[in-house]
Amino acid sequence: EVQLVESGGGLVQAGGSLRLSCAASGFRFDDYAIGWFRQAPGKEREGVSCISNIDGTTYYKDSVKGRFTISSDSAKNMVYLQMNSLKPDDTAVYYCAAAFQLYESALLFYASAGARFDYWGRGTQVTVSS
Repeated sequence: EVQLVESGGGLVQAGGSLRLSCAASGFRFDDYAIGWFRQAPGKEREGVSCISNIDGTTYYKDSVKGRFTISSDSAKNMVYLQMNSLKPDDTAVYYCAAAFQLYESALLFYASAGARFDYWGRGTQVTVSS
């Protein structure tokens, strides 16, 4: 059974940090890209960051560049999103998702919207207070 389980969300003040974790199981981790997406109330889902376990290609949404860092640990089937200098606009439910054989320019194209991502976790809430 394929599972993606997010953890690490919570309530933090503006300027603070959180590290989100995504635990993957039930599929061949090294053949997939893992992305982080978020959805705030009343807003569309958006891609935040993504990493390919095939070639290491990474994607970041412009508004998080320099603040968020994505990393992958193939030995543990884990992907992390280190979020620093958090802002109230980062408040959302954060989801991780997996896409088969996504890398290079295709990752950069699809990571922003979530198309081609086959498996999704249930999400973890991140709330940043001002």
